[in-house]
Amino acid sequence: MSTAASTAETIEPLEDREELESVVIRFAGDSGDGVQVTGGQLTQVTALAGNDLATFPDFPAEIRAPAGTTYGVSAFQINFGARRIRTAGDRPDVLVAFNPAALKVNIEDMAGGSLVIVDTGTFSGRNMKKAGYDTNPLEDRSLDNYRVVEIDISKRTLESVGSFDLTQKQALRCKNFWTLGLIYWLYGRDRQPTIDWLNVKFGKIPTVADANVAAVNAGHAYGETAELGLEVKGYVIPPAEMPRGLYRTVTGADATAYGLVVGTRLAGLRLMFGSYPITPASALLHALAGMKEFDVITFQAEDEISAVCSAIGASYAGSLGVTSSSGPGIALKTEAIGLAVSTELPLVIVNSQRSGPSTGMPTKTEQSDLYQAVYGRNADTPVPVIAASSPADAFDAAIEAVRIATKYMTPVFLLTDSYIVNAAEPWLIPDVDELPRHKVEFRTDPERFHPFLRDEDTLARAWALPGTPGLEHRIGGLEKDYDTGNISYDPENHHRMTMVRKAKIDGIADDIPPQTITLGSPDAAVAVVGWGSTYGPINRAVDDLQVEGMDVSHIHIRHLWPLPRNLGRLLQSYEHVLVPEMNTGQLRTVLRSEYLVPAVGLNNISGLPFKITEIKDAVRELLEG
Repeated sequence: MSTAASTAETIEPLEDREELESVVIRFAGDSGDGVQVTGGQLTQVTALAGNDLATFPDFPAEIRAPAGTTYGVSAFQINFGARRIRTAGDRPDVLVAFNPAALKVNIEDMAGGSLVIVDTGTFSGRNMKKAGYDTNPLEDRSLDNYRVVEIDISKRTLESVGSFDLTQKQALRCKNFWTLGLIYWLYGRDRQPTIDWLNVKFGKIPTVADANVAAVNAGHAYGETAELGLEVKGYVIPPAEMPRGLYRTVTGADATAYGLVVGTRLAGLRLMFGSYPITPASALLHALAGMKEFDVITFQAEDEISAVCSAIGASYAGSLGVTSSSGPGIALKTEAIGLAVSTELPLVIVNSQRSGPSTGMPTKTEQSDLYQAVYGRNADTPVPVIAASSPADAFDAAIEAVRIATKYMTPVFLLTDSYIVNAAEPWLIPDVDELPRHKVEFRTDPERFHPFLRDEDTLARAWALPGTPGLEHRIGGLEKDYDTGNISYDPENHHRMTMVRKAKIDGIADDIPPQTITLGSPDAAVAVVGWGSTYGPINRAVDDLQVEGMDVSHIHIRHLWPLPRNLGRLLQSYEHVLVPEMNTGQLRTVLRSEYLVPAVGLNNISGLPFKITEIKDAVRELLEG
């Protein structure tokens, strides 16, 4: 291996650096600039340093927008610090802009005095015109409010990898790692994990591995030796105080996959995953496809209907069928989900929500499928609905979805969204052997058997495997007789079957925890109520407001249907109820309908997560009003 690819040198003494509590960094550039890879490596290294963190990958909606245009800008934001981190941050403290378009799209998000690092090598007249600049922003004083560091990153990258047998195009692909080396120096990060990763990633192309390692080291050396200005110096961010244990960074897609596998094994079943690719739900298919050693079967169907029907068939045969999609695909699965309700088979449906309607903004986040999950089927077809609140929480939410699906013989919706799926955070790896089991018991006794023989407590019908002697039976979409399982068109029987299916789902409220107060007390003036990925900004906002002396609490709902038994009484104890949602007010409508609570909505349908300041301002307005 060349000397350029050698072990990273020890970083400079940390006592010579200014200590920070946290920092928010955003990388932005063309899709081909390696922005997501750069952010991913900084995430891994930061986790190894012991900092808490949260990330927000922001992908362009266009599959391949013209290079250098604002439509093709990809971004990755990371917030890491010595305190508990709950969001990816409202505003970046540092922006790394790989081209003029990245600067154009992101500069308005930067606060005055923040650090902006630009690659001057890309600021040609042609690139600035494509980005919509009439004049060079590096020369027209429009950036005077920021600490701008101008570096010809492209040129310096070419110099750092000039000894390797690469074309200019290949060499320029190393500039993200040159920049990463500079950021590693700036915040005292260890280069070695990235060097190790590069040597594994490009193990079969050692020249590429060595060139990228050389770029990392050159960027780091530039930070050590260059005069970047009095206001730009090295910083140190101490490790965060975290519960002891073994951690790894995890995305929501990974955590959902792990939770589904663990939940299925806790039930003593095999997992069969039938899916059809769609952004952003495809990440779950990718994760599960790599877990065959855990007896996971994945099936990429030809369409959404085939995907869900294959999962229903797997459940009929005695495995746990799981399917996933995003809003448009869930719409196509709707009739088959109704079939699973009618047949009363366990099924987990993962909806990775995205901006709609229709195809909407495929790579942007939203929470606008709550109505679809709770109400969105023909006839009376109630199903339980559970929502994950963060990437790591998706693990526990998935296990809970499996438990309810198998115990109550019902389809269950598990709601995530684009932010949860793609974002990452540290995850304390649990001891799987210590998790409570919910082992399934199949019906084997043929005495007085019929397919809708029910458990007296749960009202779940018997789960009989095809081929079990004496348990031959027929299920399907046509209504069945309550007492025999035969097809029935009797009006009174249909009423009875409809009401018992409803009672089964309603009864799940007795099998879920009472609603707790996440932060605060039951006698505060304002309760900020959320669900899903709004957890982070709500929790941080309420925490900040409490420090300011404001009388506010945070309530976060995991079980969205049926709702916890005590939720209505809890909400009625507050003078004001504020419901921030990334939709036009769907949970707010459910709460007002169920409890007649005069909840106030705070709506964000921008395709981006809430900012902490948005929620704080809304609470202040309620209290002042």
